[in-house]
Amino acid sequence: MGLYVNPNNINFQEALDSPIYVDKSMLIAEINRLVRTTKKFVCVSRSRRFGKTMAGNMLSAYFSKGCDSRELFANLKIAKDPSFEKYLNKLNVIKLDVNAFYSNLSKKEQEEKVDRKTRDITPIFNGAVVKELIPAFPDCEITEDDSIADALLKIYAKTGEQFVVIIDEYDVLVREKVSAEVFKSYLAFLNAMFKNDNLAPAIALAYLTGILPVVRDKVQSKLNVFREYTMAGASRLSEFVGFTAEEVQALCQESGLDFEECKRWYDGYNLNGIEIYSPNSIVEAIDNGEICSYWTQTGSYEALKNYILMDFEGILQDVKTMIGGGRVDVNVNSYLNTMTDFHNKDDVFTYLVHLGYLAYDRKEQQCYIPNREVRDQWILSVQQSPDYKGLMELVNASKELVESTIECDASAVAEALNKSHEQICNNLNYNNEGTFQSVICLAYFYANLKYTIVKEMPAGKGVADVVMIPYVPNTPALIIELKRNACEKTALTQIHLKNYGNALEKYSGDLLFVGVNYDEKTKEHRCVIEKFVK
Repeated sequence: MGLYVNPNNINFQEALDSPIYVDKSMLIAEINRLVRTTKKFVCVSRSRRFGKTMAGNMLSAYFSKGCDSRELFANLKIAKDPSFEKYLNKLNVIKLDVNAFYSNLSKKEQEEKVDRKTRDITPIFNGAVVKELIPAFPDCEITEDDSIADALLKIYAKTGEQFVVIIDEYDVLVREKVSAEVFKSYLAFLNAMFKNDNLAPAIALAYLTGILPVVRDKVQSKLNVFREYTMAGASRLSEFVGFTAEEVQALCQESGLDFEECKRWYDGYNLNGIEIYSPNSIVEAIDNGEICSYWTQTGSYEALKNYILMDFEGILQDVKTMIGGGRVDVNVNSYLNTMTDFHNKDDVFTYLVHLGYLAYDRKEQQCYIPNREVRDQWILSVQQSPDYKGLMELVNASKELVESTIECDASAVAEALNKSHEQICNNLNYNNEGTFQSVICLAYFYANLKYTIVKEMPAGKGVADVVMIPYVPNTPALIIELKRNACEKTALTQIHLKNYGNALEKYSGDLLFVGVNYDEKTKEHRCVIEKFVK
């Protein structure tokens, strides 16, 4: 048993002993399918504080020969799975945390440990691990001059022993933008272990975790043996990326926390049809007994701000659309997963998907802001930029718009929509219904503090354009119908004729029917509001 070679299970033990623990042990069953197969190279990337390290600690506790974890898993789901016994503490494990090895060192320590001439970083990793491999396999003639790859080759040739290699935060050196020489040596280190035909039989499983998927450049392309599970597509591992709706609902019932409020604040990531919540935020909300922003407090808004201000065509417009509640098309396949190769807005948005600042709809190939917590961070970021001054003026004026609507002041509502339209649209014509709806949602941004906003909601004999369902007491629900080059009264009539109010038949409070028309000739909105008292 060592720190890096066949470690113990204390880290996983501490996770189990925590006040809040969600059983994700069936991840082991999915990983067991891949062990000792051609699919044994796995890279699982997910946003910060989404449980990467915990998953790595759990896998280490399961595979490592350096401990007996049977009792730890006895009450978890995996214990009842047919694959549980297959590899339980039966494989050698090498577990590395790149963040601990390098990033947590002072600048002076980094300079001391990196070869001054070649800028080779590998001695940091090789030295620590090989020192533990020598006494663990004394008959294999390993020397301190060997690399990890060399040592594993000797061990496999002599004993036939296989290894599970777990590398946490593998992408730290990518995100920290180290020098090209240091980065190249790190990639060579990974290639030596994972893209080596002679060493491949010695690797039973390679499990990398990070925020970014495997870097795609001229060197790292050699790591194409890795199957990637990402925030843009986690496949069979989707339910293990964060907390599912069922898990959050159970936690809320146990703690007395409002599930619907948690959903508004922390839901929104959809991976292969599975609703995913931010784990850190849920745990903090339960622990503190208060629903507010937690995940966004673990990182600087500068990380978001610096990228949405990049001078790429269309990025400003798309940011406005998403803050207004809309979605934008994105190609997630062009991004090279580095911090330097941003060539267009698709690369920027894909990066933000991996960071968790955007969610990705794989079916529609669109990205969007997932929830209230993340949206607050976007607002904080755009507040710092003069490029978004007009947008912020609208957001700040939105409170007055909501109040004007509730007070049935149709003229004030129409005036606010005119201003919103000018700010969010590139020209004075709505190019599609989605843009019209996005302008409405942007203008009613403040309504997110009181309402659940639903676009295209099935209602009565048709589909209502925008429905706002209040979760704050004594607040009327809103049904908004949009028209172009028609009449606002026609919109109101449609609400009645198609019985859109039936969509809220279980809602006991008052309803406001809002008809909005945009005239392309006059470039103006007109509005009419009718109050329906139940």
